[in-house]
Amino acid sequence: MHELSVALEIISIASEAADDSGGGTVKVVRLRLGPLAGVDAQALIGAYAIAREGTMLAEAELVVDELPIVARCPHCRRDRVLQSILAICCPECGALDLRVVSGRELEVTTLEIES
Repeated sequence: MHELSVALEIISIASEAADDSGGGTVKVVRLRLGPLAGVDAQALIGAYAIAREGTMLAEAELVVDELPIVARCPHCRRDRVLQSILAICCPECGALDLRVVSGRELEVTTLEIES
């Protein structure tokens, strides 16, 4: 399962960051996830729950902030939120040559650490 390897990497990143900050108990790991990252949010949460057992993040909650796909239309010259991965066209003018500017994110953004 691909999400398990992603969960293990999240735990590694969060553990290292917690150590670098002087220790403490990690309570929350917050992640930004775009639909084009190739990771299913619910599968990741389940994999994380299993992978965190026996680690310093055993009690840490994973909060996933799901982001939309945003693409720039060269004709309208505006960023547009796309409703589906399958509909990569401008919702205003119908242009197909959009440039995706957001939606690929897979990043740990914050940790809540209790001393």
